[in-house]
Amino acid sequence: MERMNYCVQCGTKLIERELVGEGMVPYCTSCQEFRFPYFNVAVSMIVKNPAEDKILLIQQYGRKDYILVAGYVNKGEDAEHAVARELQEETGLKAGNIRFNRSHYFAPSNTLMLNFSCTVERESLAELTDEVDSAKWFSIEDAKENIKKNSLAQQFLNEFLGGCDV
Repeated sequence: MERMNYCVQCGTKLIERELVGEGMVPYCTSCQEFRFPYFNVAVSMIVKNPAEDKILLIQQYGRKDYILVAGYVNKGEDAEHAVARELQEETGLKAGNIRFNRSHYFAPSNTLMLNFSCTVERESLAELTDEVDSAKWFSIEDAKENIKKNSLAQQFLNEFLGGCDV
């Protein structure tokens, strides 16, 4: 992860200063404060149908690839709430049995991705918003086959299903 060069509070050029137990950390001589890195936090979810034998994948932004439902965590929001909110906003489905799977720092967007699984009460996809081009339920094997290849979504899904793409 890149280090910050300037203080986010006052704009002063940061220097490196040792912080006991942390090593060298960016420090603002004007504010007299250590400055730890900022990054985005997002959630993605493996959405299972009530029978837990299908997985929901979506297409977005005019792309043909199928991916997991995902979205950013709002300031002050718990990650589990973000899972329920994003799923509701994008598909109209209500998340239940929300469980954390794993995290992965995604450097291209400076985002810590938190992956969860959840189960919904129904398969009906009548309430898709304009954030989602299409959504489809796949059998577990078909989900593995259709998810975007070489993506973080594929890594999360494979690990959740017992694969080893960590």
